[in-house]
Amino acid sequence: MKKILYPCLIALNAFILLQCKTEKKENSIKEQEEHKVSRIFEEGEIEAYEESFWSIVPKASRIEVIAEGHDWTEGPLWLPEQEMLLYTDIPRNAIYSWKAGEEAKLYLQPSGFMGENFEGSEPGANGLLLNSEGELVLCQHGDRQMALMQSSVLEPAANYKTLTSAFKGKRFNSPNDATYKSNGDLYFTDPPYGLPQRMDDPNKELDYQGVYRLSQEGELTLLTTEFTRPNGIAFSPDEKKLYVANSDPELAVWKVFDVLDDGSVSNVEIFFDATELVTKEKGLPDGLKVDNDGNLFATGPGGVFVFSPEGKLLGKIKTGQATSNCAFNEDKSTLYITADSYVLRVRLDL
Repeated sequence: MKKILYPCLIALNAFILLQCKTEKKENSIKEQEEHKVSRIFEEGEIEAYEESFWSIVPKASRIEVIAEGHDWTEGPLWLPEQEMLLYTDIPRNAIYSWKAGEEAKLYLQPSGFMGENFEGSEPGANGLLLNSEGELVLCQHGDRQMALMQSSVLEPAANYKTLTSAFKGKRFNSPNDATYKSNGDLYFTDPPYGLPQRMDDPNKELDYQGVYRLSQEGELTLLTTEFTRPNGIAFSPDEKKLYVANSDPELAVWKVFDVLDDGSVSNVEIFFDATELVTKEKGLPDGLKVDNDGNLFATGPGGVFVFSPEGKLLGKIKTGQATSNCAFNEDKSTLYITADSYVLRVRLDL
């Protein structure tokens, strides 16, 4: 029996060793393929202000460039089933897609303005998100609405359905960023950045910059008008808090609200004030996301701020660029960042 068993064990060990070598080789090839279309972002730096930051962003993490040469990138969105990143280039009125090991390519155009001869600089879609059906929802600057792409994300087409475009008969300024609550309610911000002359645009119909909620039943509610430039928006993991960025150089802050049972908000507080940093580094409070532990990854002057749920600044992913937005992949092991003409990647699972 031993004479038979011993050769079997040798054969089994050899098979396991071969499989391990094969898997290692495949992983190495995959990494090499990825490096062909990415590079280390030498201009960037990751800096900790609290030791706990390294448990969120590992010390071995690096900032990588996965796409560049754009006019102004925004709206990063991870499509889990396709393992693909979408992002917008607002001046080009376009959306691009990126997959690991491949170059970024045009995904959809036009994205935010269906007319001709847009007079401003930001006609395209800004924020992107998926609804519960896996359909693409867009914050459209040029057409001043929240819209649904009426085709599969696998076969994108510039055929849009208006979800909402006005409040009490007055057209929005230019919906900028949005987030879904788990019950299907859509929350979004409406600054003037998509208007050709912004605050002074003669076609501006609202005398404020609002934050809104569109219920799953289609009822539109104005939540607050206290922001001068409402921008990025996200919920805490338990959806009891709503965070909103204000991209105004005169009051560059993030605010936090309590979310009430009826979906409205109250008890607003300043979460963090970055106004004094505006003159020192490029950028303003902009897009933001929240991880599973409630930590905020919020783009602002100089890069991506990482805050604890209590508002303590733990560290910063410094891009040195005007940094517009960020997004996680499905398991939040990777952070994607849109920063001026770049799209960047930071791995969080090293």
